Amino acid sequence: MNYIIDAPAIPSLPVIGSDQRFPIRRVFCIGRNYAEHAREMGATVDKSAPMFFCKPADAVVADGADVPYPQATADLHHEVEMVVALGAGGHDLSPEQAAALVWGYGVGLDLTRRDLQAQAKAKGHPWDVAKGFDHSAPVSALRPAGAAVDAQTVLRLSVNGELRQQSTLGEMVHDVPHILAALSTLFELKAGDLVFTGTPAGVAALQRGDRFHAELVGVAELHGRIV
Repeated sequence: MNYIIDAPAIPSLPVIGSDQRFPIRRVFCIGRNYAEHAREMGATVDKSAPMFFCKPADAVVADGADVPYPQATADLHHEVEMVVALGAGGHDLSPEQAAALVWGYGVGLDLTRRDLQAQAKAKGHPWDVAKGFDHSAPVSALRPAGAAVDAQTVLRLSVNGELRQQSTLGEMVHDVPHILAALSTLFELKAGDLVFTGTPAGVAALQRGDRFHAELVGVAELHGRIV
């Protein structure tokens, strides 16, 4: 192919136990998927209508690289989440069909410019700029789906050695098959898609110099630093 400018690189993530990498197509996120987090944000959970948003694929920060503190904010927040990687796709899927799409799992941070989000909410505006900015999605190496992930799997985040967030996956309002099935009614899912599955309570601010350690216990870990 003869492009006018250099084609951008394909974002990708390492795979645990392999020298191959997982190419990233799109990044989907679900909001308000833990009831306690919804309450701490002054929101309610509508179980009948999951809320989705997206991040650019090139917002993913891989391999534990440093994360630059973003511009245009004074209130950067962490939101630790299980990340699901899809190895196949489809649309208008049942939960059973959707579950078969899962290729692997990781852990990531949905970084949020909370002040910009609050301003947008107050004006009734979309809050894409609060979520989809550069370097807003640090993600661990991925573990193929043979890993044991169930309702008792613990998701947690520590910052500078202090525990900030912790929950089990069983606390999710919508489980993975239902998240993917609902997404598939809005988008055609494809191999290479990542899905952030929501954050538990305990979100708080990050500062330059902070070191974070996110875990999907027994499955994946992510270390990083805000610079």
